[in-house]
Amino acid sequence: MPPTPHIAVVDDHRDIRDLVGKYLTHQGYRVSVAESGEALRRILEKGAPDLVVLDIMMPGEDGLTVCRQLRTTAELPVIFLTAMADGTDRIVGLELGADDYITKPFNPRELLARRIRAVLRRVNSLPPQRGRIKAKTIRFDVWELDTGRRELVGRDGISVPLSTAEFRLLSAFLEHPGLVLSRDQLLDLTAGRAAESFDRSIDNQVSRLRKKIESDPKNPSLIKTHWGGGYSFVAEVEVH
Repeated sequence: MPPTPHIAVVDDHRDIRDLVGKYLTHQGYRVSVAESGEALRRILEKGAPDLVVLDIMMPGEDGLTVCRQLRTTAELPVIFLTAMADGTDRIVGLELGADDYITKPFNPRELLARRIRAVLRRVNSLPPQRGRIKAKTIRFDVWELDTGRRELVGRDGISVPLSTAEFRLLSAFLEHPGLVLSRDQLLDLTAGRAAESFDRSIDNQVSRLRKKIESDPKNPSLIKTHWGGGYSFVAEVEVH
């Protein structure tokens, strides 16, 4: 049998922590609760959970700050809890790589059925990474990518600017060379499933990226299209 998923619930309101924690426990999950980012880090010291439910509006160190710090050390799925209805938190959360979000007040059943189960299912369906690229320099074809500076430089020494979306997409390809990645998988790897309404934008992002790295974008030799399957990066990748 697969191990029971471990969920960390982080919220400064005890009633919400208890409500979500008890419901998930009754549904068969292992649950750890934390009232702050510092308490979450103590949980992480004992072992990484499978998913973090993280409140944004916390006093002191807010959820966005906690998520930003998480992203520097781990690749944990994160679902944000937000009381904001104007979408600002959602947009910022997507930029930080959140996998989904839910607006307060919410029904615990919705959090479990529509969010947690869906995110865990999608994360578990992603191809295994061949070692998360942490090197400063990745070379492919005539290009050199400095991951620290997010700078792409050609053989001629000229730097080509990359948007955040283009950098994430290129990084996803470089981490999975030769593998066919579906649009859903690319969305998970680059933006998280909270961007469901922008699914088709993956095609547009691939098109824009091709214009920057392909010698002939209309006949691409680096990013191949697999009709009905997705895309694959076929160039040799050298990590330094």
